[in-house]
Amino acid sequence: CHQFHFLERMDVLELAAPGATFLLSSPFGAHEVWEHLPVETQRQIIEKGLRFYVVDALKVAQEAGLGGRVNTVLQTCFFSLAGVLPKDEAIEAIKHAIEKSYGKRGRTVIERNFAAVDAALGGLAEVNVPTSVAGDLHRLPPVPDVVPDFVQRVTAKMIAGQGDLLPVSAFPPGGTFPTGTAQWEKRSIAHEIPIWDPEICIDCAKCALVCPHAAIRMKVYEPAAVAGAPEMFQHKGWRDREHPGMWMTIQVAPDDCTGCGVCVDVCPAKSKEVVKHKSIDMLPKLEHLDAERANFDFFLSIPPIDRRDVKVASIKGSQMLEPLFEFSGACAGCGETPYLKLLTQLFGDRILVSNATGCSSIYGGNLPTTPWSQDRAGRGPAWSNSLFEDNAEFGLGMRLALDHQVAFARSLVEKLAPAIGEDLAFTLLAAVQDDESGVFDQRERVAELRRKLEGVDSDEARDLLTVADALVRKSVWIVGGDGWAYDIGFGGLDHVLASGRDVNVLVLDTQVYSNTGGQASKATPRGAVAKFAAAGKRVGRKDLGLLAADYGGVYVAQIAIGADNAQTVKALAEAESWTGPSLIIAYSTCIEHGIDMSTSMTHQADAAKSGFWPLYRYDPRKAIDGERPWQLDSKAPSIPVKVFQDQEARFAMLARSRPQESDDLQKLAQADAEERWRFYEQLAGVERHAPGKVEEVAEAERSADAEEVEG
Repeated sequence: CHQFHFLERMDVLELAAPGATFLLSSPFGAHEVWEHLPVETQRQIIEKGLRFYVVDALKVAQEAGLGGRVNTVLQTCFFSLAGVLPKDEAIEAIKHAIEKSYGKRGRTVIERNFAAVDAALGGLAEVNVPTSVAGDLHRLPPVPDVVPDFVQRVTAKMIAGQGDLLPVSAFPPGGTFPTGTAQWEKRSIAHEIPIWDPEICIDCAKCALVCPHAAIRMKVYEPAAVAGAPEMFQHKGWRDREHPGMWMTIQVAPDDCTGCGVCVDVCPAKSKEVVKHKSIDMLPKLEHLDAERANFDFFLSIPPIDRRDVKVASIKGSQMLEPLFEFSGACAGCGETPYLKLLTQLFGDRILVSNATGCSSIYGGNLPTTPWSQDRAGRGPAWSNSLFEDNAEFGLGMRLALDHQVAFARSLVEKLAPAIGEDLAFTLLAAVQDDESGVFDQRERVAELRRKLEGVDSDEARDLLTVADALVRKSVWIVGGDGWAYDIGFGGLDHVLASGRDVNVLVLDTQVYSNTGGQASKATPRGAVAKFAAAGKRVGRKDLGLLAADYGGVYVAQIAIGADNAQTVKALAEAESWTGPSLIIAYSTCIEHGIDMSTSMTHQADAAKSGFWPLYRYDPRKAIDGERPWQLDSKAPSIPVKVFQDQEARFAMLARSRPQESDDLQKLAQADAEERWRFYEQLAGVERHAPGKVEEVAEAERSADAEEVEG
């Protein structure tokens, strides 16, 4: 068992045979671990006569320079205990496998794994099993008692690993699962969690914005809301002209955090007295778990701020709102999920999502739970998955169905105007729903319409009751990765963008087929190593945004949340408000890139600084007004592309295995970036500096950045 906290909620030893060997990765040593085990686990170890071993695999891995990667440590201990091979022969085979698996990543990586192998056996210890149980620590139920009926009957069984015991009749006949269930699956896999220091917080909301799992939350509330708060609950005054006198809290969900550290990486608030101390610091979870569990439970009880009182399309405003995509099973530090979380904060109570098979379907609909959630009124995204090849058409079908429902509902309102009241009918049909107040008012009118229809006995009234909610503005989002958008589903995507219909497309661009093993796509950059491009990709990326903008009527934006928070929020808001097709291409860092995922957001910033990933927006409304529709949001490139790419294993491994070819491809990649920047400048009607001279402007850009931070 590689996660100690799994013993809290799972019957890990259910299938252990009498006399079996149990290896546990534990922060507690052989002499102290017993008292930290649930009594149910203790009883199983005694009754089954298990041999019990512990190793602090995380500590061994960290000391060897492997961070949180414990597989090498546990594999070594397993072979030592299992006796499948003689120990010396097994160690030799493990080291041979390490060289074969990690050889392209450099000698340093190999040596670190070798060090972990050598130290693993030194950290392995057998526990002297007592003859009786001790303590009063009991295994927790899979889910709390206060959960919906379906979660109690079905989801809990599956979380507990007993899904095979469920009869077919327990499942929904149509295959539709309830949303908002990931909140009950407390994996508690982080070893360190972010702890907030309000004394030096500057209210920037960046930590909440970039958290891949919605495990860092921000709330702004009236001071009276903290009455009865736990003693350790933190808060501070909120500095904002639009909400004077309010308080604010940044809170971690300790059992849902993955410990990725992205929030700490982006936090700009540093202590002037304590070195390396920020407003958010990663600290050992065990020391803070009980307090933060109580704090988070209380935090959830604080009423959310009214959406009508918030400037939604802003960094701070969006983070005051509840995320309706939370606690997904995506990789720690995932670069895709912050966009989906933000999307739900901006529009989540009225969106329909058409999802292309890929990473977003694995962490989005990986039953038994789903991170797509609901607000307190029971509203939230409706999500459905489609295949690679037809997701764009699937989403277009959602839009066409909605448009048909709207037209049908409006015609019925006109017919039934005498029965429901001419004034109500007129306001329902003339409603402007361009902002949160407009949507709220329309929902109130629809509620009044339903009340009046209850007294009307006619087929038209019954039909209108079934489609009345269509009178409230809905938003369709077609979501998928670059493998779908650039490659397999491109034909359908192109057709949908050319249709002129009001659909929004969000491409989570990792530049590789992340979910299926790292194959190259048409988004893979020149020089990157991937499957089917083992010698480095020889050609450049497809410019999907430029192709879409060529239609003239498609809103297009290229964004990177780690490079420019405000531009990301603004682009999503502008795309949703455009009544035609929109395409958002979002730079998404991925473990396939071979980077330290705790630096996910700062790495995105480097992508923009190098010119590899220019940020821009193409807005057809500006063309209608006689302005240039193309706007460059990036600063001029200030670092060479090589500086950005050298941080990624997918480029670095080619430099080690084929240095000359790597050098040639790097030069071509630099030329790609310079030519792209020059062309985009022409489209935007600006000339910021002579292209190809990034070194000359680097110092000026750094000075400007320093002045901005100082200000």
